[in-house]
Amino acid sequence: QRLKAAVHYTVGCLCQEVEEDKDVQFSKQSIAAISEITFRQCEIFAKDLEMFARHAKRTTINTEDVKLLARRSNSLLKYITQKSEELASSNMEQKEKKKKKSSAAKGERTPGEQDAAVTENEDSNMA
Repeated sequence: QRLKAAVHYTVGCLCQEVEEDKDVQFSKQSIAAISEITFRQCEIFAKDLEMFARHAKRTTINTEDVKLLARRSNSLLKYITQKSEELASSNMEQKEKKKKKSSAAKGERTPGEQDAAVTENEDSNMA
């Protein structure tokens, strides 16, 4: 019920923005109808996503499920793919930073530092 109210509120705000931009008016009934349709469509999307994950024998919905859901809208699929790639690269960067921090805290050397240390030892052994 609270979720439905939140959807209705958001649709109302969006309709106000459109009213200001396009100089049109929305009746309360039309806002209510848009809210109801939006809520029902979200329920359908949630069930579809659940089915996609279940079909893949998973219990967790992932980005591939969302891309499959958005496949009929090229612009939406492109946007979701772009955001997914941005999140993946951001996650990889964060993991790299964590690895560097943990290895520095343990006193370990990064692979580049290890190579430099080996070369330094070889040079001192040759002398």
